[in-house]
Amino acid sequence: MRCKRPMLFEVLCVCVLLTLTLKTVKAQGQQNKPNVILIYADDLGYGDVSSYGATKLSTPHIDALAAQGVRFTNAHSSSATCTPSRFSLLTGVYPWRQEGTGILPGDAKLIIPTDKTTLPKVFQQSGYKTAVVGKWHLGLGGDGEKNWNERIKLGPNDVGFDFSFIFPATNDRTPTVFLENQRVIGLDPADPLEVNYKEKIGNDPTAAENPELLKIHANFGHKNTIVNGLGRIGFMKGGHQARWVDEEITPTFLHVSKKFIRENAESPFFLFFSLNDPHAPRVPATFFKGKSGLGPRGDAILQLDWTVGEIMRELRYLGIDEHTIVIFSSDNGAVLIDDYEDGSVAMLNGHTPSGSLRGGKYSVFEGGTRVPFIVRGPGAEQGKVSHALIGQMDLLASMAQMLGLSVPQEAVDSEPLMSALLGQSVTGRDHLIEHAGTLSVLKGKWKYIAPSKGPAKSSFTDTELGNLATAQLYDLSVDLGEQHNIAEKHPEVVQELETILRQEREKTYNK
Repeated sequence: MRCKRPMLFEVLCVCVLLTLTLKTVKAQGQQNKPNVILIYADDLGYGDVSSYGATKLSTPHIDALAAQGVRFTNAHSSSATCTPSRFSLLTGVYPWRQEGTGILPGDAKLIIPTDKTTLPKVFQQSGYKTAVVGKWHLGLGGDGEKNWNERIKLGPNDVGFDFSFIFPATNDRTPTVFLENQRVIGLDPADPLEVNYKEKIGNDPTAAENPELLKIHANFGHKNTIVNGLGRIGFMKGGHQARWVDEEITPTFLHVSKKFIRENAESPFFLFFSLNDPHAPRVPATFFKGKSGLGPRGDAILQLDWTVGEIMRELRYLGIDEHTIVIFSSDNGAVLIDDYEDGSVAMLNGHTPSGSLRGGKYSVFEGGTRVPFIVRGPGAEQGKVSHALIGQMDLLASMAQMLGLSVPQEAVDSEPLMSALLGQSVTGRDHLIEHAGTLSVLKGKWKYIAPSKGPAKSSFTDTELGNLATAQLYDLSVDLGEQHNIAEKHPEVVQELETILRQEREKTYNK
């Protein structure tokens, strides 16, 4: 009887060793093709993260990414608003090169060409499974009205994503429904869904007609169909069973993302996890309400940070965290007053969403496009701070470079900067074009803003937009807050950057 225990022990040891060996072989196989998860926040400012200087709220899970990887101080979305930034991210092309890339209504057509290389297509070429989960806001279908009660023919599945689980536009626009692989989920055939951005349809109450039904009031734009006590942009009728509950949006996206990760844990995958926090209306899950002390916007940022932590916990549970590159960023800078009266300004409590930057969402000042940007994972330096100039559109060329593919010619603005993204090089882009109401050029310490006739300040959001009838020049090495226009003192620098902008405008991009 004595011999049984050693034999059992030996069997257990063999099983453990076999398990460890299999995990090692699996890990070695993945090292050449790491998983990639891109977590994309919505309207998160440069100063909204504690590793970027926030002191009035704490974002420990995002901070952990920075401690494990590279935190960039000079990384940018291509635009100060959502649709154009997302267009550039997925195509590697500045949005102002193509018409129709402004902020889209919920019934807009797909604006990404289906015959061009995209970021997810780069991964598909290397055998990855690809998915987008979250906010889309890049249009669906073609010209003309869509039938929301059948599968929409053009969408994320046609531009490189094997799997998609999205809402069409933003959480403040109709239709307030989820689509899985371009089909609205949860629809009752007896209650068909219709959407209209021109005139009221159906009998649902609207914010303009029934303000007494609102749980958060809005001042100007969100006066149409009320869903869950919130006025939206755009009208809708029907589809009542399929309509989301705002408090459940982020947990739903997280659940779907974790399911995709689990199902593809043993093969390389790319996940574009496109969250809506802290975009207005800010209605986080009940667990987070009141937790930040900064109002609904602060609570939504805590929910965002928790979500990042849940993704990392899933990766650790599956044993693939060390074989997964996680990139975290935001589609544009912060905005506080975005029509809904949720007390975000009154409850700031000293918090500065843009940090030391001027402007925010919608602005050509640095607060519009300079955003948090963190890269962690295999090959990335740990705990490094990089000042390299990076654009989000560079991810396409950089991922192609990592996977040994040639950079697609149609991605005319994307640069292969994988060494910089991993913190192995301090050299980023030579220059970058920023986009809001006008265009600006970043090069070295200099920033040039082209003359514009637009308003200097938004009366709706109380944001400095950066528009001025004459040229602006700032030395960001000593004036990151863009307070001192020195264009008249350095006409030679203005001329140099104007030339760069003119040359960039002259580049061709065939849609």
